[in-house]
Amino acid sequence: MKFIRGSYGIFADADGASKFSDVEKLLDSIKQLDKNEPFINPAIAIGSRAHMVNTDAVVKRSFIRNFLMYGLHFLVFVFGIRTIKDTQCGFKLFNRASIDLIFPNMHTEGWIFDVEVLIIAIRKGILIKEVPISWHEVDGSKMDLARDSMNMAIDLVVTRLAYLLGVYKDHKKIKSD
Repeated sequence: MKFIRGSYGIFADADGASKFSDVEKLLDSIKQLDKNEPFINPAIAIGSRAHMVNTDAVVKRSFIRNFLMYGLHFLVFVFGIRTIKDTQCGFKLFNRASIDLIFPNMHTEGWIFDVEVLIIAIRKGILIKEVPISWHEVDGSKMDLARDSMNMAIDLVVTRLAYLLGVYKDHKKIKSD
C-alpha cells in the first residue's frame, strides 16, 4: 500500500470470497467521503458482511467458527472499535491521504492487521464507511481456527495496549475540525 502510485488502493483477500465488481460500491462511497480529493481528505470504504449475519452464509457455518467469530467481535468491541460491525472483511479501499497516514505506522503482520488499520484510522479521525458487499464462504482456508484465533486474540490485546501505553506511536496527526 505504501508504494501505490494512484489515488486509491484496495486490498482484497486472495480467496475470492468478495466479488471484485463490488469495488464500484466502495469507490462511490469513498468519493463521497473524500469529496473527490483523495490526496487531501483521508477516507476509507470497507466491505462489510454485517448485513449477512442471519443469512445462510453465517447460519450454516460450524458452531466453532461462529463462536470464534463472535468472540473476536466481542474483543474488538471491548478494545475500542465500537462503530464498525465487520472489521475482518478483507475488502478495503483507501484513498491516498489515508494510506499515507496509516500504513507507515503499522506494526502488526498477522491476521489481526485489519484491526490495527482501523485502530490507527480511528485514532487519526479518518472517515470510514462500511459498505455492504456480496460475499461467500470459500473452502480451503489457510487459517488454523484454534491456533490462529488464539494468536489473533493475543495480537489484538498486545496491539491495543501498545497504542494505549504509547509503545506504538502515531507519527502524523491530521488536523481536527
